[in-house]
Amino acid sequence: MKNLGFLGSCSTCTITVFICILMCSNVVVHAEGFHFDSRLLLPRSGSARTRPSAKRVLSVHDFGAKGDAHHNDTKAFQNAWKMACSFPARTRILIPAGYTYLIHPVELGGPCESKVTLMISGTIVAPEDPDVWDGLNPRKWLYFHGVNHLHVDGGGTINGMGQEWWARSCKRKKTNALTFHKCKNLKVHNLMVVNSQQMHIAFTNCLRVTVSNLKVIAPAASPNTDGIHISASRGVEVKNSIVRTGDDCVSIVSNSSRVKIRNIVCGPGHGISIGSLGKSNSWAQVHDVLVDGAFISNTENGVRIKTWQGGSGYAANIKFQNVLMENVSYPIIIDQYYCDSTQPCANQTLAVKVDNISFAHIKGTSATEETIRFACSDSLPCEGLYLEDIQLVSYTGGIAKSFCWEAYGSSLGLLQPNSCLTCTDGFIKQKVPSGLAVDSL
Repeated sequence: MKNLGFLGSCSTCTITVFICILMCSNVVVHAEGFHFDSRLLLPRSGSARTRPSAKRVLSVHDFGAKGDAHHNDTKAFQNAWKMACSFPARTRILIPAGYTYLIHPVELGGPCESKVTLMISGTIVAPEDPDVWDGLNPRKWLYFHGVNHLHVDGGGTINGMGQEWWARSCKRKKTNALTFHKCKNLKVHNLMVVNSQQMHIAFTNCLRVTVSNLKVIAPAASPNTDGIHISASRGVEVKNSIVRTGDDCVSIVSNSSRVKIRNIVCGPGHGISIGSLGKSNSWAQVHDVLVDGAFISNTENGVRIKTWQGGSGYAANIKFQNVLMENVSYPIIIDQYYCDSTQPCANQTLAVKVDNISFAHIKGTSATEETIRFACSDSLPCEGLYLEDIQLVSYTGGIAKSFCWEAYGSSLGLLQPNSCLTCTDGFIKQKVPSGLAVDSL
C-alpha cells in the first residue's frame, strides 16, 4: 500500500464540552451542535425494585444456596432454573441482595414453558482457579442457550474473577462471563459485570435483544476483555450503558444485522468496532448498524471497521453519528489490512466489501495527528463513504490529518481535518434509516 499525502490544513476548532458523571450513574454530555443525555439508574441492592411481584417466586436459598462466597452454590442455581423453566406460568428466580454466590461453570437451557425473570440482586462470583474448568468447555461460565423470553435484571453484580486468567493470558483459553446463545426476546438490564476472564457479555445467534443500564468494568490492561460482543445476531439494541474494559467497548462481528448502539460511555479500551471480519479467508457480513450517541475517551480507537485480507462478504449500511471523543488514538478508522498476528500477514486479493458507511457529527480530540484513516483494499475499494460535520483536533495541539487509500465517497459541512476521500459522481448519502426497526423482524 502506497503512502498518500493528505489534503488541506486544519484550523482551530472550538468545542465546548460539559461532562458530568455523578456516582457513575448519571451521564450528561454537551458539545457545540451535539447533545447526548443518558440517565443510568442502577438500582441499589435491596431496593424496592428488586422485590418480585410475580405469583411464582423461587429464591436460590430455597434450593440450598448459602451465599457466603465459599460454598459452591451451582447446584442450587441449576435446580431453581429447572423448576422455573418447567413451570407453566411466569416465574422469577431471585438471587437476593446482601449475599455472594460462588457459581461454577453452568449451562442453563431452554426452551422454557413460560417467561422467566432472573433477578440478580446479590453478587455472583466465578471460581478464582482456572483449573476448575479442566475437562469442561473453557468458553463457558454462565451459559444460557435456547431460551425464549428471558429477562435478566436486579441491580446486582456478576464478577468473573479474571485476574488469574489474565496472568496466564496466552497459556489457556478463557471464558466469557455471561453468554447467551440462540436466545430470543431477551432483555438484560440493570447489572454490573466486572473482571470477566474474556468477554463480559456475549450474544451469539440471538434474535431480538435489548440491553440497557449496564456497567461493564475491567482494568485497561486486561487482555481481550470485550465489554459487549454481538455475533451472528439480529435485532439487538444496546443503550444507556457504561463500558470500561481492556478491549472493544462493543464489538459486532460475523453475520449480525439490525444493531443499534445508543448513548454509550466507552473507555478505556479499543472503542466501538465492527469486526474483525474475514479471518482465515472466511465469509462474513454485518449490515444495518446504527451507533447514535457515544462518549469515547482514552481509547486506542474510536469508531472502527476492521477486516482481514483474503476474506469475503461485506460490511454495509453502517452509520456512526453524534459521537464525542477525548484523547482517542484513532478516532475514525476503516482498516482492510487488519492483522492481529505475531507474524506478518500475506497480501491477498480477496477482501470483505466495505460499502455505504457514514460518519456524522463527530467531534473531540485525538491522541495522534492522524484522526481519520481509511485504508481500503486495492482490489475492492471502499465505496459510498460519507463524512458530515467532523471536528477532530490533536489532543497535544499538533496538526490533525486524514489518510485515504482506495476510499471513495463524499462529504458535507465543516470538516476538520479536510476530507481526503476521492469524490464519486453524484451526491452520496447514507442509506441507513434514521430509526432501524429492531422490533420489526
